[in-house]
Amino acid sequence: MADLRAQLVSRVRGMLSEALGATRNRLSTANADLAAGEERLARVRRAATAVPERVGAARDRRLAEIDARHTARIAELARRAAAAAQREAPGAASAPWENWQATPAGRAESPGAVRIGHVRIADVVPVPALVPLLDAGHVHLAGADREGVASVVPALLLRSLGRADPGAVRLFGYDPEHLGGGLAGFAPLGAAGLLTFVGPGGLGRLLDDLVEQIRRINETVLAGEYASLRELAAATGRRPEPWRVAVLLGGDELSRHERGQLDRVVRTGAACGVHLVVRGIELPDDATVTRIVAESDDARVGGLPVAVDEPPPATLVTETCRELASRVNAGPPPAPFTDLLPPPEQMWKEDSAHGLTAPIGEGPHGRPVLLTLGDYPPHALIGGPSGTGKTNLIFAWIGALAARYSPAELEFYLLDFKEGVSFARFAKGRRDPSFLPHLRLVGINVNTDREFGLALLRFLAEELRRRADAAKKHEVTKLAELRAVDPTGHWPRIVAVVDEFQALLAGRDVVAREAADLLEDLARRGRSQGIHLVLASQDVRGIEALWGRPALVAQFTLRIALPKALRILAERNDAAQSLPRHHAVVNAESGLGEGNQVARIPSASDWETWSELQHRLWRMRPPDAAPARLFDGDAIPKLAEAPDFRALTAPDEGVPRGAVALLGEIIDVQARSAALRLPRAPGRNLAVLGTRVDEACAVLDAAARSLARQHRPGTARFSIACLDPDADPAARALYEDLADDAAWYDEETVPELMAEVGDSLGAPGAPTMPHYLLLYAVDAAAGQLAGRAGRRTGLEQLRRILHDGPERRTHVLAWWRGVARMRADLGGPAARTDQIGAWVALDVQGAELGASLYPGTGGPDWYPRPWRGLYFDRAVHRTGQVIMPYGPSR
Repeated sequence: MADLRAQLVSRVRGMLSEALGATRNRLSTANADLAAGEERLARVRRAATAVPERVGAARDRRLAEIDARHTARIAELARRAAAAAQREAPGAASAPWENWQATPAGRAESPGAVRIGHVRIADVVPVPALVPLLDAGHVHLAGADREGVASVVPALLLRSLGRADPGAVRLFGYDPEHLGGGLAGFAPLGAAGLLTFVGPGGLGRLLDDLVEQIRRINETVLAGEYASLRELAAATGRRPEPWRVAVLLGGDELSRHERGQLDRVVRTGAACGVHLVVRGIELPDDATVTRIVAESDDARVGGLPVAVDEPPPATLVTETCRELASRVNAGPPPAPFTDLLPPPEQMWKEDSAHGLTAPIGEGPHGRPVLLTLGDYPPHALIGGPSGTGKTNLIFAWIGALAARYSPAELEFYLLDFKEGVSFARFAKGRRDPSFLPHLRLVGINVNTDREFGLALLRFLAEELRRRADAAKKHEVTKLAELRAVDPTGHWPRIVAVVDEFQALLAGRDVVAREAADLLEDLARRGRSQGIHLVLASQDVRGIEALWGRPALVAQFTLRIALPKALRILAERNDAAQSLPRHHAVVNAESGLGEGNQVARIPSASDWETWSELQHRLWRMRPPDAAPARLFDGDAIPKLAEAPDFRALTAPDEGVPRGAVALLGEIIDVQARSAALRLPRAPGRNLAVLGTRVDEACAVLDAAARSLARQHRPGTARFSIACLDPDADPAARALYEDLADDAAWYDEETVPELMAEVGDSLGAPGAPTMPHYLLLYAVDAAAGQLAGRAGRRTGLEQLRRILHDGPERRTHVLAWWRGVARMRADLGGPAARTDQIGAWVALDVQGAELGASLYPGTGGPDWYPRPWRGLYFDRAVHRTGQVIMPYGPSR
């Protein structure tokens, strides 16, 4: 029992020992874990203590980065906003006052917004604070700071005036409290009609007028095609209406009618360029109204704080307004010439069968004013004093037509009677090979050559007859019908422009009478055959030849009057008297007042303006297009350049049947030469009459050279006798050029020539070789010819040669220095002159050529002028023919 107890005790003690050991082990492990936990806790506590510092530093760095990016972004946005504001309000719309000056916007641009101050965001670039006004809306000013409000008004107005073209902004001031004192600096604009003050009680009338302007613009200018004037200007490049800005500075309570009109202007005005700048009067809430509230420390625009700019200096306002008024009073600048032209791809696309239509300028509402030439109106009359733009208008009209109609549809004949070469630019030049392909004739410097104008009218009359014959053949009456039945024919419309046409009709001579008759016939019948006349003049008061023919004047139903033009429009129509520069009254109703249209004429007369168009049209010209005939009254023609001279040739064998002597260039349209035919017939001799040595030598020189060109070497004989020392150089040059076919004679040997030739005429047999006697100043040899030559004197031999020579191929081409001297050589005052079949008179009065030299009584209507001669061939002519001797050949 005792052992059992002992065993149990021992076992219990063993178990307790094991448990104690295990417990101690677990305790040791627990202590180790506790120590590790405490270590970890310490580490965690140490780490937890470091986290806030690290996180705070990272947070601070992140916040700093965000702040830097935010600041840079704000600065960038501010710069962009400032650049956008500069683009939206460039130049005068936002420039600071210290260097401010007017800088008008482009034609299709709207001045838009203007600056009133700036917005500063933190410390970055200040951003201009803009207020939309012109073409954008209205401005309402309010606030306790009356000075701040007052400073905004002149800034708005001056910047708007400076950004627009002079005269494009018109102000209306209503200031009942200060009676206009609030706008005193703008008073100089009143002299140009750009500022109108409305007195107390006039607000209703002002609002009524603004509403009426809005109605008119919507009805006649926008006309349903455009939503606003700004849209119209962007689409067309033209702004036909000014901006109207009504500045309303306080006043009494508005009546019901005034309130209604004010609301209408607010709702509809911006689209029509009618704007309000209002202080002291409430405006209705509308998207077009910008409200500016000025407080003591700043101003707010739509809730945005704005630092308002200082008002512009009073002297700047006054000087700017004075300059604008001066420029407006001087008249508006001309519109660009390109306004008249179609797009390049539309050039030469028009058909002229039924008429010619082209714009001449811009009307008051911005729409083109069209000029038409056709069955009605058929012809045009242009008038205006010197310096009012007559030539420029003609150029603009020619350009507008030439760009629309091809040379197959339209031809021009241009003639300028004043001393100038303005039309010459359309012809081919030495430096510029381009020319207007439509041009057939240009006449310049023809102020003394009225015969050239007459030749043009004769040419047009012949063309009219040709077209009338063709129309009769095809049984039609009008050009459109003729072109329809004869599509292969060449039937363009013809426009003949005669500038300073009164020179052609001046006087009571045969030229004026025939010109007036031809003009009347062309004006009456030309319309049906597509021939149109455009006559221009500085002043037509003294043109009796025109105004004495009411039937002629009645045909010119299209009248164009430039500023201050007289007698162009109807008697009681004085619309031209108040025209500004660069404008014209266009009237297609014979000048009656109800037909008036005012057009603003583009600038087209300078060469730079024309050059691009002419070169474009020249490059488009047909392959067979030839330069126009250019007649210059101041130029001396050259024989070598004459078409008739170049066409002369010698026959392959024998002698020509009736050679032709060219004497000079006829003053006519085709540049023909005056030709004297020398067949074997009585009287085929030539007398050159006058004292001008150079011109007389030129006539004989051209005659001899043209005759020599028709004979092969050795088949003709030229005897040259020079009896005037002044003519010796020219005669010697001719003698040397004719070489072996020529013989030289002087005062000593000329009697021998007369005797030889005279005696040979009596010899039997027909002559085999033509013989031409070129006698220079033959009257100087009267003494030698009178006492020699045996049985017959030299003068008798000369008369015999003149009488019998032509039938035996011997012709005399002689120069006498006076009609009386020639008569003396031919036998005295009563001598017959039949043997002189043709003559050229130089400085000889027409009365001296009467009697036997010229048919009728009193002689021809001829007055001498430099380098001109009157040519008459009794076998060909009914009247004398004015010619220009060819210039020296060397």
